[in-house]
Amino acid sequence: MKKKGDLISALAKELELRKDEFKNSSVETIYFGGGTPSLLSNDELQFIIDSVYKNYKVSDNPEITLEANPDDLSKERIIALSKSPINRLSIGIQSFFESDLKLMNRAHNANEAKSCLEEATKHFDNISLDLIYGIPGASNAQWLANIEMALSFGVPHISSYALTVEPKTALASFIKKGIIDNVDDEQAHEQFHLLKAKLESSGFVHYELSNFGKEGFFSKNNSAYWQGKSYLGIGPSAHSFNGKQRGWNVSNNSKYIKAIQQNELPIEIETLTQTDQYNEYVMTGLRTIWGVSFNKVESDFGILFKDYLIEQSEIFINQQLLYIDDGHLRVTKKGQFLCDGIASELFKIN
Repeated sequence: MKKKGDLISALAKELELRKDEFKNSSVETIYFGGGTPSLLSNDELQFIIDSVYKNYKVSDNPEITLEANPDDLSKERIIALSKSPINRLSIGIQSFFESDLKLMNRAHNANEAKSCLEEATKHFDNISLDLIYGIPGASNAQWLANIEMALSFGVPHISSYALTVEPKTALASFIKKGIIDNVDDEQAHEQFHLLKAKLESSGFVHYELSNFGKEGFFSKNNSAYWQGKSYLGIGPSAHSFNGKQRGWNVSNNSKYIKAIQQNELPIEIETLTQTDQYNEYVMTGLRTIWGVSFNKVESDFGILFKDYLIEQSEIFINQQLLYIDDGHLRVTKKGQFLCDGIASELFKIN
């Protein structure tokens, strides 16, 4: 496993090489996600977390999340993680139905999804799970049963996404051949509203288009992203953002390790224009309960951008898809599922 050891050393080294990028900020969240971070042992997780503390100013109670799938979370693994600094689990359940999991080509089965949550909830208070809606062949009744099952475990956070069919996957091939029905946008729309109604009646706040949390359990990691805060992405393919620039690391593990060993950062950087920054703020702000602040648009981008936003949003306000409340532009319940499309109509083109 020399390659794994080299990669972990490179992650720690990148943290050190980039510490000046965060010298004026405190680290509020540490998120192990993408790929399979659950393959890291407790000692390896601790080594990376120690590297963060060694090189950065860290807030008193940071949210430290590990993303994992049910097949990675045995009883022994969950107990071991509960004794580590990890204080939040994000579990890729996707569905509690065998037919859905097979269609999505997931590695875990329905029993593993349930037993993993039964064990995780004994050792962690802060758990998020992912659910997918709009699955071909999954009725609204089945979708509601999925939500009920998720709620039965008492988790305080649920992230939910519409199924997207990626090109060149087995699912795309089956749909093309007519073996499986294509995704039905209308049904996905219905299931989104069923989810929203069910979770809100169960005490969850719909704080971002795809995220529902009980009070005190909004994901700090997700919220930072949607509120446009700076974040540092460490490792192959990781993305970073500092408000004015976006960066992404090389995706190839070997190239990444080699560059870091030579004290080079294998990162590409794009500097955002003022228009790009405005568009980014509109897109992320509209997806959240916080909305888009007219005062912020004026102070950050100028009166012309604010006037443009007011003018462009008028048609959507008339269609009851957007509304203005306390100086913020927000999406109505009717407009939520169409949020990204609406945002693109508010974008400014250079």
